[in-house]
Formats: sequence, structure tokens, C-alpha cells
Amino acid sequence: MIRIDIISVLPGLLEGPFDHSIIKRARDKGLAEINVHNLRDYSNNKHRKVDDYPFGGEAGMVMSVQPIEAAITQLKSERNYDEVIYTSPDAPKFTQSVANKLSNMKNIIILCGHYKGVDQRVRDHLVTMELSIGDYVLSGGELAAAVITDGVVRIIPGAISDSSSALSDSFQDNLLSAPVYTRPANYKGWTVPEVLTSGHAAKIDDWRHEQALEKTRRLRPDLLDDD
Repeated sequence: MIRIDIISVLPGLLEGPFDHSIIKRARDKGLAEINVHNLRDYSNNKHRKVDDYPFGGEAGMVMSVQPIEAAITQLKSERNYDEVIYTSPDAPKFTQSVANKLSNMKNIIILCGHYKGVDQRVRDHLVTMELSIGDYVLSGGELAAAVITDGVVRIIPGAISDSSSALSDSFQDNLLSAPVYTRPANYKGWTVPEVLTSGHAAKIDDWRHEQALEKTRRLRPDLLDDD
């Protein structure tokens, strides 16, 4: 089982994403435990503040060290964590290979970024991994935390009924997935490639690989450049 503890300024944003579909089934089966912690509960400020003005006069607010350190220290006093992840747009990209790696871990903390980000000392002394879900800025890291959690939990053995399905997803072999079709084989003259209805497994595998290569070259050539 994997345990994921998410630290957030706005925990209400995460009430829905984990109560449906594959993630819910994984939780129900005891394959994943997901806990969301309100950062304000760890603030020593009487008004439960978790941010302050940045030194140097820059615009915006910065997440303070104290409540973050208190939250992480409390969690780490209860169990050992494999990674303490910080979500930020200026971090390395979250990829399928990262999801695969994290899915084999036991305990993970995800700290959701907010405002202008966290005091750099959090990144220097408390965080062990930083992840971004794309080159854009969101209102907070909660959506990123949900994306990372979903990407990790869904590939845990047993989370998906057909475990081989996850192995054929895009990016698992550094390629985009081949086109997929279902019945009817002919819909208003729009037909399914004959090879898929041939019953010839080897030819179907070859077709899927060729299609995956062509699709990747056309849409994401950068994936092939990484080889």
C-alpha cells in the first residue's frame, strides 16, 4: 500500500478528486491511503496565517517556513517518508517514468505550493523532490497534487482491473499510444483498419507500434529526441 499525505492551504479543493473512479477503487481496496492536511492547523500565528510579505519588497505573498516545517516534522515523527515533494511550475516535469518510480514507494508527502511560492529555505532543507505538471502557473498546487496522485495510484497493481491496460498507456515506452477503436467496425462509412479485425496478433502488434511511432513523430518528436 502507498500512503500519500498532502499539505495544502486550501484542502477543500481536494475533497472531490479522490472519491471517484480508479482512485476511489484503489482506496477501497486498501491499495492507497490519501490524507489531506490543512497547513493552517500547524501555524503558530493566532490568526492561523501561513504567509508573509517577501524580503526585498517584491509583490505578492510567500508561504512561511514555520507552519510547513511543523507539518512535515509532525508527519515524519509518525513514519518514514520516501519523498517530500513540492509542487511548483519552476520544477522538473512530472513524467510517466517519475510516476512509475513513485508508485513503488510506501510513504510520500506532497506540499502544495501557493501564492508566490514557499520560502526558499523549505526547498533547501525540507523538500527532497520538486515536480511541475507543465509550463504554466495555477492558483495553487492542489490541482498539481491531484494530478500527481492520480498518475501514481492508477498504476499500482490492482488499481485497474486489467493491469495490462496501464502498460499500454502513452509514455510507458516513451511513445504516444496508438489509435484505438471499438464496435461497430463500420459507422456511416467510417471504418476500422482491417488489421485490427484480422485476428492476427503479430500483425496487430506491428501495426500498433508503427502507429505509435508515427503519432509520436508527428505530435511529440521531442520524446524520440530523448532516446
